[in-house]
Amino acid sequence: MEGILKAEHLSYGYTDSYLIKDLSLQFNRGEMVSVIGPNGSGKSTFLRLLTRLLKPEDGTVYLEGQDMKQWKNKEVAQKMTMLPQVHDHKLDLTVRDLVQHGRYSYLKWYQDYGKDQSSHIDWALSVTQLVSFQHRPLHTLSGGERQRAWIAMCIAQKPTILILDEPTSYLDISHQLEVLELLTELNQTLGITIIMVLHDVNQAARYSDRIIAMKQGKVVRQGIPKEVYDCQFFRDVFSIEAKVHLDGDTPICSPCGLVRSTT
Repeated sequence: MEGILKAEHLSYGYTDSYLIKDLSLQFNRGEMVSVIGPNGSGKSTFLRLLTRLLKPEDGTVYLEGQDMKQWKNKEVAQKMTMLPQVHDHKLDLTVRDLVQHGRYSYLKWYQDYGKDQSSHIDWALSVTQLVSFQHRPLHTLSGGERQRAWIAMCIAQKPTILILDEPTSYLDISHQLEVLELLTELNQTLGITIIMVLHDVNQAARYSDRIIAMKQGKVVRQGIPKEVYDCQFFRDVFSIEAKVHLDGDTPICSPCGLVRSTT
């Protein structure tokens, strides 16, 4: 597969809890990847390094084979966008107002959102099934609907890479699945490369082509889900005893308890 985003020897740290150590990874065009691991393992920090929200102490990130230091901010925004874990759901905006902000990187400094941008905004609303909600204020939507609106804003940029930090946090199970099904559709129909941090290891297995497991700022295992998940993996990474069985090709983890200390 063609590599579209690559990190080489990234290192970053400002506390012992958030430390990336000589991390190298490649993401391929059109794949859907979940990054998993215990709290404090560096998952969110790694996403921020990929998107230039943080500057690494060492190492390089390459976008489409070119050092991202050589890209202008608007050029990066047209290729890659990130939806953070926390965003302001009390903004005094309608859904359409929010989505149109996704077109900002295509505007000149003297331009406003005009008719030439409307088709892109309409497309993003349609793909995320938000046309009937477009004039609703954000604060009147359910959690799942709001998350779809933020995703619509991201894809209005027409990115080739969509990065999401815990996109299902604070959602009930039906809205979690709604968001993950939407991301799968965007991946399969539009070819968007999707990289996301997930806490639910079973959802990560079901909705990912590849799993990347991190612990203490390092990648400890990666591969297709059924190659990554086994009993020893959950002992080593999450310090739990677990049973793992296959549902078709999808591994399912059933936690049994904490790993007992032998000391």
